[in-house]
Amino acid sequence: MHICYITNEFPKPGFSHGGVGTFIATIGKALVLEGVQVSVVGMNYVDEEETANINGIAVYRLTAKKLKGLQWFFNTRSIENKVQEIHKSTPIDIVETADMGLTFIGKLQGVKYVIRMHGGHHFFAESEQRQVEIWKGWQEKRSYKRADAFIAVSEYVKSHTEKFLTLKPRPITIINNPINIELFQPIENLVIPYKLVFAGTVCEKKGIRQLIQAMPLIWKIFPSATLDIYGRDWYYPDGRSYIEYLKVHEFAILGDRKQQVVFKGAVDYDLLPSKYAEANVCVFPSHMETLGLVAPEAMCMEKPVIFTALGPGPEVITHLKTGLLVNPYSSEDIAEKIKWVFEYKDEAHALGLAARQEVLDRFSIQIIAEQNLNFYQDLKNK
Repeated sequence: MHICYITNEFPKPGFSHGGVGTFIATIGKALVLEGVQVSVVGMNYVDEEETANINGIAVYRLTAKKLKGLQWFFNTRSIENKVQEIHKSTPIDIVETADMGLTFIGKLQGVKYVIRMHGGHHFFAESEQRQVEIWKGWQEKRSYKRADAFIAVSEYVKSHTEKFLTLKPRPITIINNPINIELFQPIENLVIPYKLVFAGTVCEKKGIRQLIQAMPLIWKIFPSATLDIYGRDWYYPDGRSYIEYLKVHEFAILGDRKQQVVFKGAVDYDLLPSKYAEANVCVFPSHMETLGLVAPEAMCMEKPVIFTALGPGPEVITHLKTGLLVNPYSSEDIAEKIKWVFEYKDEAHALGLAARQEVLDRFSIQIIAEQNLNFYQDLKNK
Protein backbone atom coordinates (compact mmCIF):
# COMPACT_ATOMS: atom_id res chain seq x y z
CA MET A 1 0.00 0.00 0.00
CA HIS A 2 1.15 3.52 -0.80
CA ILE A 3 -0.15 6.48 1.24
CA CYS A 4 0.55 10.07 0.18
CA TYR A 5 0.03 12.85 2.71
CA ILE A 6 -0.32 16.45 1.56
CA THR A 7 0.92 18.98 4.11
CA ASN A 8 3.19 22.02 4.35
CA GLU A 9 3.94 21.29 8.01
CA PHE A 10 6.16 18.21 7.91
CA PRO A 11 8.80 18.91 10.59
CA LYS A 12 12.13 20.37 9.56
CA PRO A 13 14.93 21.21 12.04
CA GLY A 14 15.15 24.91 12.79
CA PHE A 15 11.57 25.66 11.73
CA SER A 16 8.42 25.64 13.85
CA HIS A 17 5.51 23.50 12.75
CA GLY A 18 2.04 22.60 13.94
CA GLY A 19 0.43 19.47 15.32
CA VAL A 20 -0.52 18.22 11.86
CA GLY A 21 3.13 17.97 10.92
CA THR A 22 3.98 16.15 14.14
CA PHE A 23 1.14 13.72 13.53
CA ILE A 24 2.22 12.87 9.97
CA ALA A 25 5.85 12.38 11.00
CA THR A 26 4.77 10.02 13.79
CA ILE A 27 2.15 8.00 11.91
CA GLY A 28 4.27 7.90 8.76
CA LYS A 29 7.20 6.33 10.57
CA ALA A 30 4.92 3.72 12.14
CA LEU A 31 3.28 2.84 8.82
CA VAL A 32 6.68 2.42 7.16
CA LEU A 33 7.56 -0.14 9.84
CA GLU A 34 4.36 -1.99 8.86
CA GLY A 35 5.59 -2.22 5.26
CA VAL A 36 3.55 0.70 3.91
CA GLN A 37 5.11 3.11 1.43
CA VAL A 38 4.65 6.68 2.66
CA SER A 39 5.15 9.91 0.73
CA VAL A 40 4.65 13.50 1.90
CA VAL A 41 4.20 16.43 -0.49
CA GLY A 42 4.04 20.10 0.46
CA MET A 43 5.63 23.53 0.23
CA ASN A 44 9.13 24.04 1.62
CA TYR A 45 9.99 26.32 4.52
CA VAL A 46 12.73 27.89 2.38
CA ASP A 47 12.91 29.11 -1.21
CA GLU A 48 14.15 25.89 -2.82
CA GLU A 49 13.02 22.39 -3.70
CA GLU A 50 14.19 19.46 -1.59
CA THR A 51 13.69 15.71 -1.49
CA ALA A 52 14.60 13.67 1.56
CA ASN A 53 14.12 10.23 3.08
CA ILE A 54 13.21 10.69 6.75
CA ASN A 55 12.61 7.51 8.76
CA GLY A 56 11.67 5.77 5.52
CA ILE A 57 9.22 8.51 4.51
CA ALA A 58 9.79 10.09 1.08
CA VAL A 59 9.42 13.83 1.74
CA TYR A 60 9.03 16.22 -1.20
CA ARG A 61 9.33 19.89 -0.26
CA LEU A 62 8.39 22.15 -3.17
CA THR A 63 9.33 25.76 -3.82
CA ALA A 64 6.44 28.02 -2.84
CA LYS A 65 5.29 30.58 -5.38
CA LYS A 66 4.95 34.15 -4.14
CA LEU A 67 2.63 35.84 -6.62
CA LYS A 68 0.29 37.82 -4.39
CA GLY A 69 -3.30 36.69 -4.79
CA LEU A 70 -2.38 33.76 -7.03
CA GLN A 71 0.12 31.80 -4.94
CA TRP A 72 -2.63 29.40 -3.86
CA PHE A 73 -3.29 28.50 -7.49
CA PHE A 74 0.34 27.91 -8.47
CA ASN A 75 1.19 26.09 -5.24
CA THR A 76 -1.78 23.79 -5.70
CA ARG A 77 -0.68 23.01 -9.25
CA SER A 78 2.84 22.22 -8.02
CA ILE A 79 1.49 19.80 -5.42
CA GLU A 80 -0.88 18.20 -7.92
CA ASN A 81 1.91 17.73 -10.49
CA LYS A 82 4.23 16.17 -7.89
CA VAL A 83 1.53 13.73 -6.73
CA GLN A 84 0.92 12.71 -10.35
CA GLU A 85 4.65 12.23 -10.88
CA ILE A 86 4.93 10.04 -7.79
CA HIS A 87 1.85 8.05 -8.82
CA LYS A 88 3.33 7.26 -12.24
CA SER A 89 6.45 5.89 -10.59
CA THR A 90 4.85 4.00 -7.68
CA PRO A 91 1.02 3.96 -7.78
CA ILE A 92 -0.66 5.66 -4.83
CA ASP A 93 -3.62 4.00 -3.10
CA ILE A 94 -4.65 6.74 -0.64
CA VAL A 95 -4.12 10.51 -0.63
CA GLU A 96 -4.77 12.18 2.72
CA THR A 97 -4.93 15.86 3.58
CA ALA A 98 -6.49 18.23 6.09
CA ASP A 99 -9.89 19.93 5.93
CA MET A 100 -9.36 22.31 2.99
CA GLY A 101 -6.78 20.22 1.21
CA LEU A 102 -8.97 18.88 -1.59
CA THR A 103 -10.50 22.17 -2.72
CA PHE A 104 -8.42 22.60 -5.87
CA ILE A 105 -6.37 19.40 -6.13
CA GLY A 106 -7.13 17.27 -9.18
CA LYS A 107 -8.06 13.69 -8.29
CA LEU A 108 -6.37 10.64 -9.77
CA GLN A 109 -8.59 7.85 -11.04
CA GLY A 110 -8.58 4.80 -8.80
CA VAL A 111 -7.06 6.67 -5.84
CA LYS A 112 -9.12 7.24 -2.68
CA TYR A 113 -8.97 10.70 -1.10
CA VAL A 114 -9.29 11.10 2.67
CA ILE A 115 -9.78 14.22 4.79
CA ARG A 116 -8.48 13.96 8.32
CA MET A 117 -10.56 16.35 10.39
CA HIS A 118 -8.05 18.24 12.50
CA GLY A 119 -10.51 21.12 12.88
CA GLY A 120 -11.40 23.28 9.91
CA HIS A 121 -12.79 26.74 9.28
CA HIS A 122 -16.43 25.96 10.14
CA PHE A 123 -15.40 24.11 13.30
CA PHE A 124 -13.32 26.97 14.68
CA ALA A 125 -15.77 29.64 13.53
CA GLU A 126 -18.40 28.01 15.73
CA SER A 127 -16.08 27.46 18.68
CA GLU A 128 -14.77 31.03 18.55
CA GLN A 129 -18.26 32.45 17.95
CA ARG A 130 -17.35 34.28 14.76
CA GLN A 131 -18.79 34.40 11.29
CA VAL A 132 -17.79 31.90 8.62
CA GLU A 133 -15.77 33.73 5.97
CA ILE A 134 -17.46 33.32 2.59
CA TRP A 135 -14.29 32.40 0.66
CA LYS A 136 -12.89 30.01 3.25
CA GLY A 137 -16.31 28.50 3.89
CA TRP A 138 -16.78 27.82 0.19
CA GLN A 139 -13.35 26.22 -0.07
CA GLU A 140 -13.99 23.90 2.84
CA LYS A 141 -17.42 22.85 1.57
CA ARG A 142 -15.94 22.06 -1.84
CA SER A 143 -13.08 20.12 -0.26
CA TYR A 144 -15.47 18.02 1.84
CA LYS A 145 -17.70 17.27 -1.16
CA ARG A 146 -14.69 15.84 -3.01
CA ALA A 147 -13.54 13.50 -0.23
CA ASP A 148 -14.10 9.75 -0.43
CA ALA A 149 -13.82 9.22 3.33
CA PHE A 150 -13.09 10.99 6.62
CA ILE A 151 -11.04 10.41 9.76
CA ALA A 152 -11.90 12.58 12.77
CA VAL A 153 -9.33 13.01 15.53
CA SER A 154 -12.09 13.15 18.19
CA GLU A 155 -15.81 12.61 18.57
CA TYR A 156 -16.09 16.30 19.38
CA VAL A 157 -14.59 17.51 16.10
CA LYS A 158 -16.77 15.05 14.18
CA SER A 159 -20.05 16.02 15.82
CA HIS A 160 -19.44 19.75 15.54
CA THR A 161 -18.15 19.66 11.97
CA GLU A 162 -21.11 17.68 10.70
CA LYS A 163 -23.40 20.46 11.88
CA PHE A 164 -22.17 22.41 8.86
CA LEU A 165 -20.68 19.95 6.38
CA THR A 166 -22.07 16.73 4.93
CA LEU A 167 -20.10 13.60 5.82
CA LYS A 168 -22.49 10.71 5.23
CA PRO A 169 -22.96 8.32 3.52
CA ARG A 170 -19.21 8.14 2.99
CA PRO A 171 -17.03 6.10 5.39
CA ILE A 172 -15.99 7.93 8.55
CA THR A 173 -14.12 6.81 11.63
CA ILE A 174 -12.68 8.38 14.79
CA ILE A 175 -8.98 7.80 15.38
CA ASN A 176 -7.09 9.78 17.98
CA ASN A 177 -3.69 11.28 17.23
CA PRO A 178 -0.84 9.02 18.33
CA ILE A 179 1.74 9.84 20.96
CA ASN A 180 5.40 8.92 20.57
CA ILE A 181 5.67 6.61 23.58
CA GLU A 182 9.40 6.11 23.07
CA LEU A 183 10.10 9.85 23.17
CA PHE A 184 7.75 10.84 25.98
CA GLN A 185 9.14 8.65 28.73
CA PRO A 186 9.14 9.59 32.44
CA ILE A 187 12.38 11.35 33.37
CA GLU A 188 13.32 11.16 37.04
CA ASN A 189 14.89 13.85 39.22
CA LEU A 190 14.31 16.82 36.90
CA VAL A 191 11.20 18.22 38.58
CA ILE A 192 11.53 21.81 39.76
CA PRO A 193 9.14 22.42 42.67
CA TYR A 194 6.19 24.72 41.88
CA LYS A 195 7.12 25.04 38.21
CA LEU A 196 4.24 25.26 35.75
CA VAL A 197 4.82 24.39 32.09
CA PHE A 198 2.60 25.41 29.18
CA ALA A 199 3.29 24.30 25.59
CA GLY A 200 1.45 25.33 22.44
CA THR A 201 0.99 28.26 20.11
CA VAL A 202 0.84 31.41 22.26
CA CYS A 203 -2.58 32.70 21.26
CA GLU A 204 -5.89 33.63 22.87
CA LYS A 205 -7.68 30.35 22.21
CA LYS A 206 -5.02 28.38 24.10
CA GLY A 207 -6.06 30.06 27.36
CA ILE A 208 -2.64 31.51 28.09
CA ARG A 209 -4.10 34.90 29.11
CA GLN A 210 -6.23 33.32 31.83
CA LEU A 211 -3.25 31.23 32.95
CA ILE A 212 -1.16 34.36 33.40
CA GLN A 213 -4.05 35.99 35.28
CA ALA A 214 -4.09 32.99 37.63
CA MET A 215 -0.49 33.51 38.75
CA PRO A 216 -1.12 36.25 41.38
CA LEU A 217 -3.82 34.02 42.92
CA ILE A 218 -1.34 31.14 43.12
CA TRP A 219 1.38 33.34 44.60
CA LYS A 220 -0.79 34.17 47.61
CA ILE A 221 -0.07 30.65 48.88
CA PHE A 222 2.87 29.53 46.74
CA PRO A 223 5.00 32.63 46.13
CA SER A 224 7.83 30.70 44.45
CA ALA A 225 5.63 29.32 41.65
CA THR A 226 6.95 29.94 38.13
CA LEU A 227 5.48 29.58 34.67
CA ASP A 228 7.49 28.60 31.59
CA ILE A 229 5.66 29.17 28.30
CA TYR A 230 6.89 27.16 25.30
CA GLY A 231 5.55 27.81 21.83
CA ARG A 232 5.62 30.02 18.79
CA ASP A 233 4.07 33.48 18.81
CA TRP A 234 0.77 34.24 17.11
CA TYR A 235 0.28 37.42 15.09
CA TYR A 236 -2.77 39.59 14.46
CA PRO A 237 -3.68 40.32 10.82
CA ASP A 238 -1.92 43.69 11.12
CA GLY A 239 1.32 41.99 12.21
CA ARG A 240 1.14 42.72 15.94
CA SER A 241 2.59 40.07 18.26
CA TYR A 242 0.25 38.36 20.73
CA ILE A 243 3.14 37.89 23.16
CA GLU A 244 3.81 41.62 23.10
CA TYR A 245 0.09 42.22 23.66
CA LEU A 246 0.24 40.04 26.78
CA LYS A 247 3.31 41.83 28.09
CA VAL A 248 1.64 45.21 27.65
CA HIS A 249 -1.88 44.37 28.84
CA GLU A 250 -1.50 41.47 31.30
CA PHE A 251 1.93 41.68 32.90
CA ALA A 252 1.00 44.68 35.05
CA ILE A 253 -0.94 42.37 37.40
CA LEU A 254 2.25 40.37 38.01
CA GLY A 255 3.86 43.29 39.85
CA ASP A 256 7.47 42.67 40.82
CA ARG A 257 7.18 38.95 39.98
CA LYS A 258 7.19 39.39 36.19
CA GLN A 259 10.44 37.44 35.98
CA GLN A 260 8.58 34.36 37.25
CA VAL A 261 6.59 34.16 33.99
CA VAL A 262 8.91 33.49 31.05
CA PHE A 263 8.23 33.12 27.33
CA LYS A 264 10.71 30.46 26.22
CA GLY A 265 9.82 30.46 22.52
CA ALA A 266 9.38 27.44 20.25
CA VAL A 267 11.33 24.33 21.16
CA ASP A 268 12.39 21.43 18.95
CA TYR A 269 10.04 18.48 19.29
CA ASP A 270 12.80 16.15 20.50
CA LEU A 271 13.59 18.55 23.37
CA LEU A 272 10.01 18.89 24.54
CA PRO A 273 10.15 15.92 26.96
CA SER A 274 12.96 17.56 28.91
CA LYS A 275 10.79 20.66 29.33
CA TYR A 276 7.79 18.66 30.52
CA ALA A 277 10.12 16.79 32.89
CA GLU A 278 10.90 19.99 34.79
CA ALA A 279 7.22 20.66 35.46
CA ASN A 280 5.55 20.14 38.79
CA VAL A 281 2.34 20.36 36.77
CA CYS A 282 1.57 20.89 33.07
CA VAL A 283 -1.27 23.30 32.34
CA PHE A 284 -3.15 23.55 29.02
CA PRO A 285 -6.34 25.59 29.59
CA SER A 286 -7.39 25.76 25.93
CA HIS A 287 -10.66 27.45 25.04
CA MET A 288 -10.93 25.00 22.17
CA GLU A 289 -9.10 21.96 20.82
CA THR A 290 -9.87 19.29 18.26
CA LEU A 291 -8.07 16.79 20.50
CA GLY A 292 -4.68 18.25 21.33
CA LEU A 293 -1.31 16.55 21.52
CA VAL A 294 0.33 18.34 24.43
CA ALA A 295 -1.98 16.96 27.12
CA PRO A 296 -1.45 13.25 26.32
CA GLU A 297 2.27 13.90 25.69
CA ALA A 298 2.67 15.27 29.22
CA MET A 299 0.40 12.54 30.61
CA CYS A 300 2.70 9.96 29.02
CA MET A 301 5.53 11.35 31.14
CA GLU A 302 3.54 10.71 34.33
CA LYS A 303 2.87 14.39 34.82
CA PRO A 304 -0.23 15.70 36.57
CA VAL A 305 -1.98 17.52 33.74
CA ILE A 306 -4.59 20.25 33.87
CA PHE A 307 -6.58 20.33 30.63
CA THR A 308 -9.68 22.10 29.36
CA ALA A 309 -13.07 20.84 30.51
CA LEU A 310 -14.51 22.04 27.20
CA GLY A 311 -14.60 20.37 23.80
CA PRO A 312 -12.69 17.07 23.70
CA GLY A 313 -11.12 17.54 27.15
CA PRO A 314 -13.28 14.83 28.75
CA GLU A 315 -12.36 12.47 25.89
CA VAL A 316 -8.71 12.78 26.92
CA ILE A 317 -8.85 13.08 30.72
CA THR A 318 -11.14 11.59 33.35
CA HIS A 319 -11.32 14.27 36.05
CA LEU A 320 -9.53 13.31 39.28
CA LYS A 321 -8.56 9.93 37.82
CA THR A 322 -6.11 10.66 35.00
CA GLY A 323 -5.78 14.42 35.43
CA LEU A 324 -7.75 17.56 36.17
CA LEU A 325 -10.27 19.38 33.97
CA VAL A 326 -10.65 23.13 34.29
CA ASN A 327 -12.89 25.95 33.12
CA PRO A 328 -10.42 27.65 30.75
CA TYR A 329 -12.21 31.00 30.95
CA SER A 330 -11.83 31.18 34.74
CA SER A 331 -8.46 32.25 36.11
CA GLU A 332 -9.83 31.44 39.57
CA ASP A 333 -10.59 27.83 38.62
CA ILE A 334 -7.19 27.47 36.95
CA ALA A 335 -5.50 28.76 40.11
CA GLU A 336 -7.50 26.40 42.33
CA LYS A 337 -6.59 23.35 40.26
CA ILE A 338 -2.90 24.28 40.29
CA LYS A 339 -2.93 24.85 44.04
CA TRP A 340 -4.58 21.45 44.48
CA VAL A 341 -1.65 19.77 42.71
CA PHE A 342 0.83 21.63 44.92
CA GLU A 343 -1.07 20.82 48.12
CA TYR A 344 -1.96 17.16 47.47
CA LYS A 345 1.34 15.78 46.26
CA ASP A 346 0.55 12.09 46.71
CA GLU A 347 -2.78 12.35 44.94
CA ALA A 348 -1.20 14.36 42.12
CA HIS A 349 1.52 11.72 41.73
CA ALA A 350 -1.17 9.02 41.48
CA LEU A 351 -2.89 11.04 38.74
CA GLY A 352 0.37 11.06 36.79
CA LEU A 353 0.80 7.29 37.07
CA ALA A 354 -2.77 6.68 35.92
CA ALA A 355 -2.35 9.21 33.11
CA ARG A 356 0.60 7.39 31.59
CA GLN A 357 -1.26 4.08 31.65
CA GLU A 358 -4.21 5.74 29.91
CA VAL A 359 -1.96 6.96 27.12
CA LEU A 360 -0.31 3.56 26.74
CA ASP A 361 -3.74 1.95 26.44
CA ARG A 362 -5.24 4.46 24.00
CA PHE A 363 -2.65 6.62 22.27
CA SER A 364 0.33 4.37 21.57
CA ILE A 365 1.54 4.55 18.00
CA GLN A 366 1.16 0.78 17.53
CA ILE A 367 -2.55 0.94 18.37
CA ILE A 368 -3.20 4.08 16.32
CA ALA A 369 -1.18 2.83 13.35
CA GLU A 370 -3.19 -0.39 13.28
CA GLN A 371 -6.47 1.55 13.37
CA ASN A 372 -5.35 3.76 10.48
CA LEU A 373 -4.04 0.85 8.43
CA ASN A 374 -7.28 -1.11 8.85
CA PHE A 375 -9.32 1.91 7.73
CA TYR A 376 -7.07 2.54 4.72
CA GLN A 377 -7.21 -1.14 3.73
CA ASP A 378 -11.01 -1.25 3.96
CA LEU A 379 -11.28 1.95 1.93
CA LYS A 380 -8.90 0.68 -0.73
CA ASN A 381 -10.97 -2.49 -1.13
CA LYS A 382 -14.32 -0.69 -1.53
